[in-house]
Amino acid sequence: MVKKNKNNKARNYKRTTIRRLDMSSGLECAAPDCKNLLIAKDEKSIISKICHIEAANEGGPRYNSKMTDDERRAYENLILLCDACHTIIDNKENEEDYPVDLLKKWKKEHEKKVLSRTESYNELKKYPSAIATVINCIGASNLFNSKDNRNTNSYNLDDKITHNNLIDNKSIINEYKNYQGKIQKLYTEIESEGSLKRSILLQNIKTIYIKVKNKYITNKNIEILEIRKNADFIFDDVKNELWKIIENSKNIKEDIPLEAIDTGLLIVMVDAFIECKILEEPKKKINYVVK
Repeated sequence: MVKKNKNNKARNYKRTTIRRLDMSSGLECAAPDCKNLLIAKDEKSIISKICHIEAANEGGPRYNSKMTDDERRAYENLILLCDACHTIIDNKENEEDYPVDLLKKWKKEHEKKVLSRTESYNELKKYPSAIATVINCIGASNLFNSKDNRNTNSYNLDDKITHNNLIDNKSIINEYKNYQGKIQKLYTEIESEGSLKRSILLQNIKTIYIKVKNKYITNKNIEILEIRKNADFIFDDVKNELWKIIENSKNIKEDIPLEAIDTGLLIVMVDAFIECKILEEPKKKINYVVK
């Protein structure tokens, strides 16, 4: 159990952030050449160490003076390691050997490895309300100023993946597209009650995508090239931004494991990807096919 330090906000982690870190770690050290488990031999005691990718305090390894304390304590800036790897990485003498980009790469690759082992069907079978929880969290407030009424169901899904040059997240799209029937049924039930949550949710995701995308665009004349170069980073950043909404939402339920919430979020994101609220629609119009 991580103790909160009231005198250092950058180390005052949110409970949901700690739960996410545990979930995405698979209880294994994120260092790729380390085989240490993050749980003691009693199979109960957690022995992981929370490492700041960019230091919590001035003078620490990889300190970034432009970050806020909220950014320093955010999930994206934290990685779970064993005690030995944490000590090595946070040794100032080793700082050049463990730059920010390398640690972010470790984190991303470790998360993908753990996600590939997660049996999403079983998670949803045990906690069927996980998708509804995600919808309620993200669709609870308006983040957008105008509506996007484009008809987007006129392209081939594989063409969109290729058009945006999705590589790491291609398998996620292809796995979670199979839940389209389930989520569409849920949306129909929500809308039959007079709720606009589906519309609000999709527009919120579109707004977040545009915000995230713009961080990667340095030249509007070659926008699609820069999107294609960073598509997987953009997709992952959108997910992190949506998780921030979920973490701060009053609609998140403590009795639903974060593994199930994460699966629900990916299903919602894939639906938003298909609806062209995340990444760009191919210009060539053909019949929309999920296969």
